[in-house]
Amino acid sequence: MKLIYLQALLVLLLTTITGCARKNFYAETPVTDPAVYKQLHQNPDAFDSVTVQAGKHYKRGALHRLFWGTHYRPVWTTPVTLPLFDKTKIKGGLKFEKLGGGFQTTSMTLTDSSGFSYALRSIDKDPVSVVPGIWHKTFVANILRDQTSAINPYGALVVAPLAEAAGIPHSTPTYYYVRPDDDTFGEHNARFSDNVFMLEEKYDGKDAITPALGDAVDLVGSEVVLNKRFEEDDHFIDQQTFAKARLLDLLLNDWDRHEGQWDWAEYKKGSNTIYKPIPKDRDNVFYRFQDGIIPWIFSRNWAIRKFESFDDEFNDVYALTMNSEFLDERALAQVTRQQFDSVAVELQKVLTDEVIENAVKQFPAPIYKLEGETTSRKLRNRRDKLREAAAEFYEILAKEPFVVGTDEEDKFKVKRLNNDETLVTVTRKSDDVVTFRRTFLRNETKEIKLFGLADDDEFEIEGEVERGIKVIIVGGRGEDEIKDKSKVKRGGKKTWVYDTSRGTEIEAGPETKDKTTRDIRVHAFDREGF
Repeated sequence: MKLIYLQALLVLLLTTITGCARKNFYAETPVTDPAVYKQLHQNPDAFDSVTVQAGKHYKRGALHRLFWGTHYRPVWTTPVTLPLFDKTKIKGGLKFEKLGGGFQTTSMTLTDSSGFSYALRSIDKDPVSVVPGIWHKTFVANILRDQTSAINPYGALVVAPLAEAAGIPHSTPTYYYVRPDDDTFGEHNARFSDNVFMLEEKYDGKDAITPALGDAVDLVGSEVVLNKRFEEDDHFIDQQTFAKARLLDLLLNDWDRHEGQWDWAEYKKGSNTIYKPIPKDRDNVFYRFQDGIIPWIFSRNWAIRKFESFDDEFNDVYALTMNSEFLDERALAQVTRQQFDSVAVELQKVLTDEVIENAVKQFPAPIYKLEGETTSRKLRNRRDKLREAAAEFYEILAKEPFVVGTDEEDKFKVKRLNNDETLVTVTRKSDDVVTFRRTFLRNETKEIKLFGLADDDEFEIEGEVERGIKVIIVGGRGEDEIKDKSKVKRGGKKTWVYDTSRGTEIEAGPETKDKTTRDIRVHAFDREGF
């Protein structure tokens, strides 16, 4: 009830401070000089660069900043000189392939003469489409738009050198201004002209494979990877490489790392297929949100916790992992505490002070003057604390880990070694190769969830101990066989079986809790998350 009253109070406060939505929230043009803007219309070929302000409209007075935060408003309103975008000349000439982007970003895919793809993405965003239409012409629309100022529009420039030093594949963005009335975009001229954009490599399909990706055979999206991983028993995610990419995310304070924010390089290793991650869409690195009264309230744990600000400390690692929980659960279950720590130490070694400083100097000079020293200091401090952050991230993942089989026949074996340790292995029945092996610790793990998915799987639980970890078995489609020979003397039943009653054979023991049912939804498993 207190939460309802607080939310009502906030709505009243928002209405009082903000009022109705302005019809024209966005500036007419990002071009700083009106005379230059006029000349761009009359003689665009007279310029090869233009001074722009990426977001003039984010400039606000002291009272507004007190309540809604200063964020990166000075960065958005600082004049920066950018080259003009000429689709017919850049990269030897680019041609339109398709429109892209999410609900907030204006984006298109372009290809060069070799077939390599690039994404042309707007720096500014319009998040109003994420709320119901009834709000689009109210103060709520402008509140959402105004909070885009929490993003550093030039943050993506810093990421590439850091990722390069870490050995993580990356794009290298270049910023451009698209002149008014640019007629090279055809029917999309109105959407793309007179705005600031980022052009970056797009890792999509075989034509986008670069020498940096070694002997990769294809490039695919997360939807393909997740489907293949769960359909076939010889497709795997390189979990330690993904762990390294995720620790770089933490360093950068990039909280928006859901499954749509990744491409994957596909490799063949013998008869197996391995997928290695390629991060993309670095819009939210260095996020700064909690510097106003209302954003501070909204980012509390009971509200929108994920909006964590970039600081010298890792103030809330869980907040930085909320948006990526779905993928993390499915792609990091085998990474141990020791492996997380080893990866963190590796990153600390390669991300030297010099590397960080050179990366931050990728900011345009006026932006470096504003943010360079602060960004460098925070990155150095966070790097020095990365082992602690990695440990906290590991502990979040270790509480309720997923151990997921495939649509082919798998054998799960759980062995309670002692009061503290439980060993889990998964073997593919086609050739008896162990595909998963990890020892879980009772002081870290509350329960282990085993998902058989499809086909006929076997589950065997054994070991007699005083205390142990709860094991949940979700059999999945197929005729599953479950043998529970375990015994945990204290703490209640520790083997819970969820499956359809028909076709499931259970050899129960004292720990078995039979939760079988006729409802096939009992063994549902979300494979894609999209």
